[in-house]
Amino acid sequence: MIFRTIIEDVRAIYRNDPAVKNIEFLLYPGLQAIFVHRLIHPLYRIGIPFIPRLISQISRFFTGLEIHPGAKIGSGFFIDHGSGVVIGETAEIGNNCVLFHNVTLGGTGKHSGKRHPTIGNNVFIGTGAILLGPISVGDNVRIGANTFLYMVDIPSNCTVVGTPGVITRMNGNAVEIKPHRTEAPADRIV
Repeated sequence: MIFRTIIEDVRAIYRNDPAVKNIEFLLYPGLQAIFVHRLIHPLYRIGIPFIPRLISQISRFFTGLEIHPGAKIGSGFFIDHGSGVVIGETAEIGNNCVLFHNVTLGGTGKHSGKRHPTIGNNVFIGTGAILLGPISVGDNVRIGANTFLYMVDIPSNCTVVGTPGVITRMNGNAVEIKPHRTEAPADRIV
């Protein structure tokens, strides 16, 4: 099972990165971090807390990616230019997902139990995106660079951009974006 999943992770590199040649995929820090995660996640699940956490911290030192051993990650996972990626303990990521550098799947510090995002299948998350809290992101979603999502669920088949994140496409169609109010109401101007 783990071997098949790792093969899918390698295939994801070839599917998503046109720059990869021959066996240089072995040098990708994203692959190295996910490989370590795939080995320590079963230990964490059976209740061994310290050793998986120690190994994940060593992996973070060498790869620049922090993946908590408790995170659940599907096959075909690809992290491009991995530095700065943080994936929290209760995060769940579906199959065939792509994350770019500086993506955070984090908690808010205000929840117990499930505190990190759940990401569906075939999700693309751009550079610097921050997703916080026990939110749900559906399948086939594209999240733009530097998008910020806090406690907002995203349905399947959407494109989300901006800070805060706004759905700009849904089911292949453009969505009308309501402008944010940028000035105070007239009765509040002093």
